[in-house]
Amino acid sequence: MIDAEEELVAAPPVAAARRRLRAGHPALLLAGIVLAALNMRAALAGVSPLLGEIGAHFHLAAAASSLVTTIPLIFMGLGSIAAPKLAARWGTEAVLCGALVALCGGIVLRIAPPVVALFAGCAVVGASIALLNVLMPGLIKRDFPERAAGMTALYSTAMILGATVSAATAVPLENALGGWQGSLVSWSLLAAVAAVVWVPQALLTRRGTGHGTPAATTVRAPQDGPKLSRSPLAWQVTLFMGSQSLIAYVTIAWMPTMFTDHGMDKAAAGLVFAFSTLVQMVGSFVVPMLAGRMRRQRLLGVAVAALMAGGVAGLLLAPVAGAWLWAALLGTGQGGALGLALTMMVLRSGDAHTAARLSGMSQTGGYLLAAAGPLVLGAVHQVTGGWTVPLLLLLAVCAGIALLGMGAGRDRRIGDGRRA
Repeated sequence: MIDAEEELVAAPPVAAARRRLRAGHPALLLAGIVLAALNMRAALAGVSPLLGEIGAHFHLAAAASSLVTTIPLIFMGLGSIAAPKLAARWGTEAVLCGALVALCGGIVLRIAPPVVALFAGCAVVGASIALLNVLMPGLIKRDFPERAAGMTALYSTAMILGATVSAATAVPLENALGGWQGSLVSWSLLAAVAAVVWVPQALLTRRGTGHGTPAATTVRAPQDGPKLSRSPLAWQVTLFMGSQSLIAYVTIAWMPTMFTDHGMDKAAAGLVFAFSTLVQMVGSFVVPMLAGRMRRQRLLGVAVAALMAGGVAGLLLAPVAGAWLWAALLGTGQGGALGLALTMMVLRSGDAHTAARLSGMSQTGGYLLAAAGPLVLGAVHQVTGGWTVPLLLLLAVCAGIALLGMGAGRDRRIGDGRRA
């Protein structure tokens, strides 16, 4: 992830307020982190089991329906660029609070009657999540330097838990609340609660700064260091991040629909998808630990690609009969691939500044690449009338991930002069 705190020095009143907040209200900080993390994937994962109903309500074809997941990804990539600048101007806490308020509004906007409101709400949701994606890791490292690993694990677990519960309860909430609209909008309550918890933190950290005074100043210019656009290694890491994200978001968009198209009950399809999301914790925990102990991560790159390819092949050959197994393979592989991508951003960089820049390049480019996945596969499904060709295309992406993992997993550093 981009670390917005890495290159910023807080204004003295802001730094003093943060010290008082850490000393006097640690429970408030902890509650804010957990609640923000719960919101970071819930609004996206809860859409997938309901995509058929949303498309039918607005009379959307498969390709158009995929925009419900494609648009947030585009704005997650674009929003990542603005986050550090907003944090420097207003402070991390204020931007996080504003992002949660915007997330709440975007979730509500998605159920407004005109279809344009659905897509506008998706854009607001994606931009809001982008700010949370970028700001949370740096805040954790800044406020819990001696417990950063444990807090990161808590934050990651909460993020996956939010996505899992959202996916598992999407159909039951639809049945209980009278339609897909009630199911989707229910998650605005969680965003609203999280925003309320962040309000006092935003106010406390901005108290004492003059009107128009920035909350922080930049230490180093973003362009300092090796030129990433000319580094093959930087592009390999970026494309690895983007390709694994493409697999992940195609799964988010279409996995339940694949199951229901083959006769599975809608509620059962939602549970299988939720299980796939849950087991991502296994890969995201184990793979980075292994990667950190290896000089080369090439075999890990091939291994996570093979796990995902096994899940995709299973969906192609026996989608319903082996649904839980395929979900386990895909989830473990996706969690491991994401963990490996984030780890390689650090391992392939010579210093923290380069790592932050590489993270920005990989996250922005990765989400924009991933945004094409749900749309393209939805269009191919619409044209071919089935899932065989889309799944074959996913197998080709898995092969590409393995090759990119071989390149990005070399024992190299960007800027070390060895064709990196």
